[in-house]
Amino acid sequence: MAAVTYTKSSWKAEADIQRLPNGKYQGVVLITPMGREDNDGEPRAVDAVSDTAHEALEEAKALAHRLLGDLQ
Repeated sequence: MAAVTYTKSSWKAEADIQRLPNGKYQGVVLITPMGREDNDGEPRAVDAVSDTAHEALEEAKALAHRLLGDLQ
């Protein structure tokens, strides 16, 4: 995973996309504590499904920013 990685404090958000069986795309984000190699966290999927990989990645990046913003 990790087309794009963002960090905040001691957290890392990895944003990427997945291609769905119907040919559409969906963004996904994995939030993990920094320094942790095992990514056993549950990825969060963007609510929207996109027609292009670019759109899905933009949605995933926005979700990553929101999730990191919620961490204090």
